[in-house]
Amino acid sequence: MIDFRLQVFYTVAKRLNFTKAAKELFISQPAVTKHIKELEYQFKASLFERSGNKKIVLTTAGQLLMSYVEQIVGIYRELEFDMNLLVKQNKGIMHIGASTTVAQYVIPAVLARFHQKFKDIQIQLKMGNTEDIEQALLQKEIEFGIIEGISRHPQIRYEKYFTDEIVLVCSQNNTTVKKDTIKPEELKNYPLVLREPGSGTLDVIAYALKAQNIKLADLTVEMQLGGTEGIKSYLMQSNCLAFLSIQSILKELKNNECRIIDIKGLTIERSFHFIQLHGQPDSLAELFMRFAKA
Repeated sequence: MIDFRLQVFYTVAKRLNFTKAAKELFISQPAVTKHIKELEYQFKASLFERSGNKKIVLTTAGQLLMSYVEQIVGIYRELEFDMNLLVKQNKGIMHIGASTTVAQYVIPAVLARFHQKFKDIQIQLKMGNTEDIEQALLQKEIEFGIIEGISRHPQIRYEKYFTDEIVLVCSQNNTTVKKDTIKPEELKNYPLVLREPGSGTLDVIAYALKAQNIKLADLTVEMQLGGTEGIKSYLMQSNCLAFLSIQSILKELKNNECRIIDIKGLTIERSFHFIQLHGQPDSLAELFMRFAKA
């Protein structure tokens, strides 16, 4: 097991709060303080300092120690998994991040199948837009993520998962557009509801429209919402159009609640990617990715 003092330091450094760390570790706050002071005595350096509003931040020494402790925690997780795998036991906690479309419409079924096969692996899923998930990975809140959109961060390794299509959709009761096909330039004539800035879906749409010499600023954007479900609900009560993943509207198409409007000469496709930090792969993440692609 990892030195408990390092575990205490790691928890405080992640939370930047002694009280929250004590609750998470099920020990008293004075005990947390004691372990931190012992480490500071051992390394002859302060690890935390007070900032404004009674907050704490890592010192330079604390940041250095944190970089090593993160490696140690990762090695112990790998060791536990590999030893369990050796005796045909798959155990551990896996933190996954997924962009909104994936988290709502793609990954739940995969998670259910994965859990049936690996019952002793606990999964914690974080949902957000592509930017949120990349940041969670960079901050090591998750071991890997699944994102949409066009992004290439130098610290992140991207591996293609599958291809999705984004289509133009409106409510079956929409009175502003009667045609089943429109020209790209006609998009400017209809009110649209789009995803929020930072969304991978929005980035893909902007990239595809740019090839048609259309900017987002050229469109009549009535509303920007932070989720597909919100956009679908808005569409049902308005005359707006929206770009949505085909994965997200299968039920509505089946129930004849919405319809797809083709855009002449324009097909919008995007790839979903697994993302991990460069370096030694995480065993649980590798196991899940192999399972998901099977």
